[in-house]
Amino acid sequence: MKINRRLVLLVTAPLTVAVTFSALALAPATNQALQANRLADMVDVAAGAADLTHQLQRERAAATALVSDQGDSSAFQASSDATDKSIAAFKSRTGGLSEVPGSAQEALDRIDRFIDELPALRAQVRSGSTTISALAFGYRIVIADLNGYRDGIAQADGVDADIADRIRAAAALSEAAEHTAQQQITVMRAQAAGGFTAASQRTFDASRLGYTESTGVMFSLGPSEWRSWLERTLSGPKALESRKLEDRIGRTDTSKPIGVTPKEWQKASDDRQTLLHQVEGRIDDSVAATVDAERTRLLWTAGGEVALVLLTLVGVVLVAVRLGRVMIRRLRDLRNAAHEVAHTRLPAVMSELSQPGALSGATPEQVAERTGNPVETTSGDEIGEVGEAFNAVHHEAVRLAAEQARVHEQFAETLVRVARRGAQLTSVMVSELDTVQRDEADPERMKTLFALDHLAIRMERNTNNLLVLGGYGNARVRSADIGCSTVIVAAAQQIERFDRVSLGAIEAGIGIAARAVHDVAHILAELLDNATRFSPPDAQVGVAVWRLWDRAVVQIVDEGVGISADRRAVLNAGLREPKAGIGDVRSMGLHVVARLAARHGIVVELRDSSGPGTIAEVTLPKEVLAEVSEEPAPPAENGFESPRTVVTRRKQDTVRGRVGRPVGAGVGARAGAPGTREEHEGPARTEAADAPAPHPVHDEPASRIAGVSASGLPVRKRTAPQQWPAREKRAGTEQRSGAGAPRPTPRRRDSRQVSDVLAAYAQGISRSTNPRGRPANNDDTERTKK
Repeated sequence: MKINRRLVLLVTAPLTVAVTFSALALAPATNQALQANRLADMVDVAAGAADLTHQLQRERAAATALVSDQGDSSAFQASSDATDKSIAAFKSRTGGLSEVPGSAQEALDRIDRFIDELPALRAQVRSGSTTISALAFGYRIVIADLNGYRDGIAQADGVDADIADRIRAAAALSEAAEHTAQQQITVMRAQAAGGFTAASQRTFDASRLGYTESTGVMFSLGPSEWRSWLERTLSGPKALESRKLEDRIGRTDTSKPIGVTPKEWQKASDDRQTLLHQVEGRIDDSVAATVDAERTRLLWTAGGEVALVLLTLVGVVLVAVRLGRVMIRRLRDLRNAAHEVAHTRLPAVMSELSQPGALSGATPEQVAERTGNPVETTSGDEIGEVGEAFNAVHHEAVRLAAEQARVHEQFAETLVRVARRGAQLTSVMVSELDTVQRDEADPERMKTLFALDHLAIRMERNTNNLLVLGGYGNARVRSADIGCSTVIVAAAQQIERFDRVSLGAIEAGIGIAARAVHDVAHILAELLDNATRFSPPDAQVGVAVWRLWDRAVVQIVDEGVGISADRRAVLNAGLREPKAGIGDVRSMGLHVVARLAARHGIVVELRDSSGPGTIAEVTLPKEVLAEVSEEPAPPAENGFESPRTVVTRRKQDTVRGRVGRPVGAGVGARAGAPGTREEHEGPARTEAADAPAPHPVHDEPASRIAGVSASGLPVRKRTAPQQWPAREKRAGTEQRSGAGAPRPTPRRRDSRQVSDVLAAYAQGISRSTNPRGRPANNDDTERTKK
């Protein structure tokens, strides 16, 4: 867990406790504010219930008049339309209620059921199939539920006592209005029946008593101004006229006609109901204003408490942030410095120190001081001490890396010196072998000398491997480009089982640039050696070359046991990115291949073969390639010899008693390079020496043999000077020296003279391309360079 999170947790723990207790303290005020908001909604619905009650009372009077033939259907329809509008407004208000007391919710449910049944009741009124008693009872039930809802909201939780009394007072006024409305219906029934009955008389008196009791409740619970509102409203002429008619009707005896016409009574009753509804509306507005004021007060109280708690919490957080900001910033700077050192600066220093000559004569301490300190500012506290310790660790890491780089440089320098001394000794041994071969005529001993000569070539390759691992390369650079087939043959002659290498399809015209000839041959030699070592001893290793756009691809295919996919992936990774160190000695050849390939931009990749074995693919870029005039014909036709042919020819030469160093001992040995020893021998040059590397009679095609010399050796057809046989063949000219003049009779020589001439010829070709043949005292000119 990061330090900033730890600090957050450290501050969060006490803050959580503070917030918990603050929430417990704020819960009552918040709950009261929420209850006041719900009460305001219920009061708003109560106002809608009062309006719906008034409209239902008017509809009930119109329905009673229609059923008792005291009114018409148009008045009933008008009252029904007004009721429907009031019902829609009431439903829209009840939709916003969130929580209602139990009794009020039951009243709302019954009101909803009545609204659903109201169309059926109206249909009965229009058809005249109902009685006035049933009609009055149906409307009375829903009006009672509406008044019950108004009285039920006063029982809600958290309602202030004063507000509850005001709500009950408003509900009492609604009850008083309902008593006057019932009184109106009772009189209308009596007028339709021709007078009061004993029951209707008691109902009339009960309605008057109920009105008096309800207004008394309103006067006792409500404020005094509500009483003045009611008395002032009912003191007008309309109210006095209604009260006068009420008194006259009340003095009428039973079974006597009422002395008030239905029209007069209905008008007076409607005027009285309208006045009561006006007072009811004012009282509802007063209740709503009182509830809104209380809700606002509670909301401000709760908001103030919440704001106080939040300001306290914010203050605590700001103090904690201010105190912890400096510590977090310093820790973050220390972390960033550590990340930069771990992922950028230290790897860069290590990569720089891994390069040869990175120290440039500086001591490890000087290199460490030169890198500087990753943490620039420190102080006397614990964080500053950590920064100082980190600087010390970085300094020591760089010093150790520089010390290791110096050890590696010393080891590489020692390795290069040992390799150079080995190269000098190998050069001396080759020179001595050349001397012995020149004077040796015994076929068996000559065979042994050839084996030693080939072993010297392999020793030279191993010496060059050490030079490459030490950061140096082969100092020999050719002056002319060489064909790819020649480079392959030269590479094959540097391995032990060169006779198992078989040249496949080699596209014409592919050559290797002079500066890269020896390195490409070295790469191919390592790959061919690996292929022959890890394949059956009787199997051939094929080599093919073709062009691919501006590149050339060399494939070496063996039939060995193959390499697992994981191991091949590891080896390919090492070939793509050569290691800076010496590496594993067991896979020294792959390290050498990787370094030489990286030097020239060559891509080497090991692939899985469709059958047994492995494919080594070498992609030569255009910078390494060169155009040469070369035909991909069989080696014997191009002036080249495959490795197998070289071995065959050596055996045949040994049997016939021929002497001389093997042709093809170095790159270009078979290419007829100038500067051979025979050019400096003058009189010693013979007709046999003029012929390039003569073969035995049975190994030479009959078309290329011109005859037999006086000494008994075959004489080849001579070609044009400074031209390869393949070029002559493409030009379509088979030139032959002295074709127009008779050949002079050659001077007869004994076998000793012929042997000396051939040995001098072979050594001249070898020394023109391979400086190993020089004396040991001139080896300083052959030292390798970086």
